[in-house]
Amino acid sequence: MPVPWEALIPFGLVTVMFGISGTLLNVSTKAQNLGKPVRHNIDNWDEMMMRRDEQLTGHRRGQRDDPVPPPGFETSSVWQTEKTA
Repeated sequence: MPVPWEALIPFGLVTVMFGISGTLLNVSTKAQNLGKPVRHNIDNWDEMMMRRDEQLTGHRRGQRDDPVPPPGFETSSVWQTEKTA
């Protein structure tokens, strides 16, 4: 049975477009996460740590290794401990 050569061009185009779209999705996702893999099954603790990391570094996936917080970190919490009149 002969091969329908004219059908290989659309098949190749569809295959290439699936490959390109998958690659662009992967690159876009990694760029949004600072090159780290995507997080799955995020619980309350992870959310809290991600908020803290965002306050420390400016990005939800950023982390710091020095124990000194940036200026203004002590007043950037949403929790209020005292009432201000």
